[in-house]
Amino acid sequence: MSIAKSVWSVSLASALVAVSGAAFAQKGETVKIGWVDPLSGLMAPVGQNQIKSFQFIAEYFNKSNPAGVKFEMVPIDNKLSPQESTNAVKSLIDQGVRYVVQGNGSGAALAIMDAVAKHNERNPGKEMVYLNYAAVDPDLTNSKCNYWHFRLDADTSMKMEALTTFMKEQKDIHKVYLINQNYSHGQQVSRFAKETLARKRPDIQIVGDDLHPLAQVRDFAPYVAKIKASGADTVITGNWGSDLTLLVKAAHDAGLNVKFYTYYAGVTGTPTALGPSAAGSVFVVAYADSNMPGEIGKLADQFKAKFNDDYYTLATYHAFALLSTAMAQAKSTDPVKVAAAMEGLKFKSFNGDVEMRKSDHQLQQALYVTVWKKADAKHPYSVENTGYNFQTVKYYEPYVSSTPTSCDMKRPGTP
Repeated sequence: MSIAKSVWSVSLASALVAVSGAAFAQKGETVKIGWVDPLSGLMAPVGQNQIKSFQFIAEYFNKSNPAGVKFEMVPIDNKLSPQESTNAVKSLIDQGVRYVVQGNGSGAALAIMDAVAKHNERNPGKEMVYLNYAAVDPDLTNSKCNYWHFRLDADTSMKMEALTTFMKEQKDIHKVYLINQNYSHGQQVSRFAKETLARKRPDIQIVGDDLHPLAQVRDFAPYVAKIKASGADTVITGNWGSDLTLLVKAAHDAGLNVKFYTYYAGVTGTPTALGPSAAGSVFVVAYADSNMPGEIGKLADQFKAKFNDDYYTLATYHAFALLSTAMAQAKSTDPVKVAAAMEGLKFKSFNGDVEMRKSDHQLQQALYVTVWKKADAKHPYSVENTGYNFQTVKYYEPYVSSTPTSCDMKRPGTP
């Protein structure tokens, strides 16, 4: 794996594109990017971490990027609401913002996709582009795909493909309990877990399948009691934020002795809830681990020093690498030209070679299965100052988790 060597070759390789095209009109231009995610309610700590991450990485890319532009974040609290997300897009349009990023909640993601698509259709010459950094419902790049939407995270089906490829070899897994948030993402985690396990490990029993309200449950003890009664040895959950933190706390309080296979155990609050007792029993599937080498690892250390917080939404790096590389190629910051340049774009990022697949605008990238363990000399990062972190137990090249798409992309100017 040559990740360490490749981390900053994003800028190096892309800079050659910029140099070959000479200086172009937008050099030094400020590109405003609207950020639409929760800054209030139970999920506020997640949103607060992520806007800090975007602002921090924007400052980093402002020092040097192949397009020579400056990035400025324009944050709006959507309260995790699709309607508020639609209103936020309208506000950004009124402010002349041409790029929007969002990630928390696939319902909000769909609302933004729809708002951006309608605006672009009605206002040629004032188009917007939407970069989705964490909303992972597969439908967003399949049946509901849209030309103006680009996803930087791996979708639910991709993550489940990698996770169950790992679980297939774990002979101690016999009974699995599914618990997820009751909206598109959680429903898809449940669906793909059942489908992929049936294909790879038909001997595994699904002994429970619960869906609960998103960001509303404050006491998970009743759910944990059901898990305990089921005889499950393993839990699969796509929960995030307070819904995973409180689930983990309830499991700890009840002495629930199972392994957790998760998507988001590294998100704000959950690592602290895990503590030493969860070592070796909590797994995460993601596009990074806690101890990434090279430039991205240095950025994580700098983020920690500045905010006493963890830089875990590394898709923020993807966002600026993708945009600045595409802008350099397009020699423009015009969203129409930049969107066209992003289609099929291949570049080096912190986790190796990545590609923005042209057919559906789903980033193809490596995935990691990691486990919660005590920090050591080889894995020194301390997540949430716990003395523990998520260490890689399996690395998967992009082709392993890549899943087919049913997207029938309608591009501008085509019937």
